[in-house]
Amino acid sequence: MENKEISLWRKIVIGIIAFVGFVTTIKLAMIYYNANFSAAPHASFCSVNEFIDCDSVAKTIDSQFLGVPLAYWGMFLYLFIGLMMGAKKLAQHKLFKFMEVFKNPYFYISALGIISFTISIILLCISLFQIKKLCILCAFTYVLNLAIGLFAMDYSKGGFVNIFKTSFFDFRDALKIKKYLIAFISLSVLACGFLTFTAVTNVFSPHVKDIRALKKYVKMKEKGINPYVVKGNVLGNPEGDIKLHFYSDFRCPICAVYNIIINKVVQDFENVYVVHHNYPLDMECNKYMKRPFHFGSCALARYGYAAEQQGHYWDFANEVYLTQPLVDFDVWAIALKLGMDLDKLKADMMSADAEKVVQADIDEAAVELNIKGTPAVKINDSKEPHMGAMSDIALRKYLIKAGGKLKSDVK
Repeated sequence: MENKEISLWRKIVIGIIAFVGFVTTIKLAMIYYNANFSAAPHASFCSVNEFIDCDSVAKTIDSQFLGVPLAYWGMFLYLFIGLMMGAKKLAQHKLFKFMEVFKNPYFYISALGIISFTISIILLCISLFQIKKLCILCAFTYVLNLAIGLFAMDYSKGGFVNIFKTSFFDFRDALKIKKYLIAFISLSVLACGFLTFTAVTNVFSPHVKDIRALKKYVKMKEKGINPYVVKGNVLGNPEGDIKLHFYSDFRCPICAVYNIIINKVVQDFENVYVVHHNYPLDMECNKYMKRPFHFGSCALARYGYAAEQQGHYWDFANEVYLTQPLVDFDVWAIALKLGMDLDKLKADMMSADAEKVVQADIDEAAVELNIKGTPAVKINDSKEPHMGAMSDIALRKYLIKAGGKLKSDVK
């Protein structure tokens, strides 16, 4: 029996909700593109604070499914709902005659709304408990999905159970018609092929490949190992024409991961040299900080300067990144392990020169480059730093684009 009882006002409401949802997903797609494809992404209006941050959510691996951004899935959903709303009229035209198989279109709409809302709750849990950030536009579409499901529901015919039961039997009956069965199988094969392509190539989600590549180095950091660490003050070729300026904080967890990546990638190039800059996010020495954050990182930055005076910057920095010493005694233990003069280390760390160098790095990062957090890198005299950690794949591409030349034995 066809669902003819749904009132005009409910159809209008569903149409408005679907339109609003479609417009919202377009905006989400724009945010997704800006966050993952723009060379200099700007903060969107819905990135309010550390918790309500659409941009950060868009950069996570959970912002896509099978390589297709969730925003695109949402657009397809609302377009399909619009198509279902006009199914009966469209079926009268020869081109859209296949729409006749949808005998109860609003049952399909309600079922899709409920299914989408169920998936939305799962995504909300991932956002709150795994990502620990909330995209308010995403949450808005979750409410829209529930509203569509409820407004399209025929409460006089069994409610939830009946809409799914009727939709299933309608779909089954449609597949009994040979031409529609062939069409369905053909579309399914094309869809599977397309989704396999997007999932494997990550053409719509390049950040997924980077995130997966990063995980290898995160595990190294968690195990406290860096097989690529260099000793001394030199990382790369000092005569190289590509200077990679690295701005970091010894208390920054992702900086520790990025340090491993930089150690590895730079050694693959003939003409790249790393210049390290301290940017401690600590109110003790960073006057640009508005609230306490990485307590103790100012002292570690000065210790980094002191280690450099003894020719042990990179091996010392590596140990600090991996072990995160909390007190001076632990820092001294690292110095002794590396064979450093402990008295000289203490004196250099407390010197006016150490404070001057660290402060100069802070001023450059905060004022000249407008760096808001760590890690960040830039090439040569560029005033446009790249914010956040890159995977080894992304960093390699970044350096090659800037003119970096791989060594002949590196593919």
